[in-house]
Amino acid sequence: MAEGAWLTPEQEATLARLLRNESDVAYRRRVRTVLRYLAPRPGQVILDCGTGMGFYARTINRLFPTCRVVGIDADVRALAFAREHVGQQTALARCDILRLPFAEASFDAVILSEVLEHLADDLEGLRQVHRVLKPGGVVAITVPYERYPAWYDPINRVAEGVFRRPIRRGPFAGIWANHRRLYGVEALRGILEEAGLAPGPIEKHTHYCFPGTQTIVYTLGKGLIERNLLPRGVLRATHRFAGEENAGGRLNPLNWALALFHAIDRLNEDPRRLEDKTTFVNLAVRAVKP
Repeated sequence: MAEGAWLTPEQEATLARLLRNESDVAYRRRVRTVLRYLAPRPGQVILDCGTGMGFYARTINRLFPTCRVVGIDADVRALAFAREHVGQQTALARCDILRLPFAEASFDAVILSEVLEHLADDLEGLRQVHRVLKPGGVVAITVPYERYPAWYDPINRVAEGVFRRPIRRGPFAGIWANHRRLYGVEALRGILEEAGLAPGPIEKHTHYCFPGTQTIVYTLGKGLIERNLLPRGVLRATHRFAGEENAGGRLNPLNWALALFHAIDRLNEDPRRLEDKTTFVNLAVRAVKP
């Protein structure tokens, strides 16, 4: 099935606008993957663990307005931003995934995108998710892959090769930023099964990307945005939440850069180009509670 084929043309057009400014092609692909795994149905209640600034919640609200999203996170600043941008149908709360304050079988589906690698006890986090998920419910999971491409995060690849340890803190932390671990395929499958979940095929995502994407997007771009150092006109073409404000004008050089990033990303859509590749940014899996 082609990517996005399960969406209506109207939903696909909306999603394309929401993702228009996304320069991290790995994130862009994760959003589409998570939505594909969930395939939300009318009236479902979805738990977004580690909701952060609320992009997943906002996207589901726009595409599937009859679904209800509950977003949790421990980051007060991120939740404050989310409250301003995700819409009234999303309930947001500060809490710890290791101690979820919800009853058993409360949710039809759960999002765990780039969360497990942050947890002191990832197995307990998955057991908590298993507890609050309804039988037959789906968990959409993405994690950073231990064999990530050097051109996505060259700084950490050099640090691991030369100093035998990654950079976990500071502006150059990259793919290891505040992460306790990256994952291999068998490690991810094993911990899901130990938590009582039934994982489907584990997919590897995003080999091709613009060199230094992690540093450009998160060290440089995110830092400038968070410090309010970019003018409004620039933000309309760079901020993750301003995609619908970007008309895509060809006179804007930032749109040229986005077009280049997205053109390189399209190489990831050709299976023949990926047959012999061993490095990818993410692992992704759809798991089910039996």
